[in-house]
Amino acid sequence: MPEPILVSIAAALAAKGATSLYDLVKRKFAKDPEATAALEAASAAPADDPQPITALAERLHQAEKDDQAFANALRTEWRTLSESRITQGGVHNQVSGTVTGKVVQAGDVHGNISF
Repeated sequence: MPEPILVSIAAALAAKGATSLYDLVKRKFAKDPEATAALEAASAAPADDPQPITALAERLHQAEKDDQAFANALRTEWRTLSESRITQGGVHNQVSGTVTGKVVQAGDVHGNISF
């Protein structure tokens, strides 16, 4: 099982929520058709199917093991993105595992939330 941070990175890649991160990984995977397929499968997967995200996270794990420069670049880019969202008032919500019940993911809430 890949590290949780790689699962988070894979989820961000699947959502194409971070262009610079996506471009970094796409360049790295360009010469590896199976890794490229994992990236594309994660991007096309339905939100309720975690398997493509896990498969992509495993590819990222292997790429990091094989290439320390890529590992450093990936972690640096992820940290930069995370820090920029925090300093610019962005919100990073993450739910993992099996969730039963109600979940609210929000930034600033002014007023009540009820279900």
